[in-house]
Amino acid sequence: MIRYAAVIAAIAVAIGTAALVGQAPSPNPLPWAYGYLTPGPDPLPPPCPTDAKPYTCSRPGRPWEDDPALLRLPGTDRVFTITQIQAHYDPADWYPGDHPLPVPDIVQRGRESDRLRACAHCHYHNGQGKPENGHVTALPVNYFLQQLALFKSGGRRSADPRKANHAEMAQIARFLSETEMKEAAQYYAAIAWKPWVTVVETGTAPQTRQSAAGLFIPLGTDTEPLGQRFIEVPEFPDRTERLRDPRAGFVAYVPVGTLGKGKTLVSTGGGRTVQCAACHGANLLGSGDVPSIADRSVSYTVRQLYNYQQGARQSQVMQPVVSKLSPDDIIAVAAYLASL
Repeated sequence: MIRYAAVIAAIAVAIGTAALVGQAPSPNPLPWAYGYLTPGPDPLPPPCPTDAKPYTCSRPGRPWEDDPALLRLPGTDRVFTITQIQAHYDPADWYPGDHPLPVPDIVQRGRESDRLRACAHCHYHNGQGKPENGHVTALPVNYFLQQLALFKSGGRRSADPRKANHAEMAQIARFLSETEMKEAAQYYAAIAWKPWVTVVETGTAPQTRQSAAGLFIPLGTDTEPLGQRFIEVPEFPDRTERLRDPRAGFVAYVPVGTLGKGKTLVSTGGGRTVQCAACHGANLLGSGDVPSIADRSVSYTVRQLYNYQQGARQSQVMQPVVSKLSPDDIIAVAAYLASL
């Protein structure tokens, strides 16, 4: 707490005190981070009252048709049907050697009676996650539990209300027991992070479609101008979308010059923020209960920085840090961090 107080004081001196709440919502200038191409407000999210069962708050995709064919991935002798792979409760575990055993019941099976999907369904058994949700592996246990508490209390919301799986996560936090929270936190904290994101500076990017949860999937080999946005897609689309391969990473396409700008902001603050290493450690691999931010999804990091900026995600430390960043700054910071 002493260290955080010192950081808050330093931030206030460096960049000034910003209004953290009470600002009127504005159109989202970073819709790609939330799985959309336009600022909104359509499509509206499903209703999600505080007593709703978690899955009812999501935006379900088209179910995969049952097929008895056995499917395979490289590097494992395990085989599964599409139904086993895509199961919400007890999903296929392709690489049991990549994580601790046994897997906690809440991670492997969830709780079907409450329509609470298994953690491993969205975040994988190895916790690496995907751009449309988030990474949970290698997070400090205390940080993991703090974030669940924020989801539960309403202190961690989505600045773009269309992101239905964020509302589902808040409901999951409200339905989890204290024991289940600790089991999941300790399980994922014990797994080492693996390289996950490749960042490419370019003027063009793949044409894409969107999954119901907001994952961008390339449409063959056709490309289109990137402009000033970014787009993040699976390196192996079929292995990610259909087979749920927890070893298949992602490629983020960003405008030319983004990484240099991001390096300046991350390393020095660029006069608009403070250097990230002040809290996240010299190599940005985390320090104590502060998580690593290197090699994480561009979409995820952009989303969190914008959520902080809009007051949707509460943090006395982070909200003033991001208050003066433009949308282009946020993309630059996230892209550079992902490149590490």
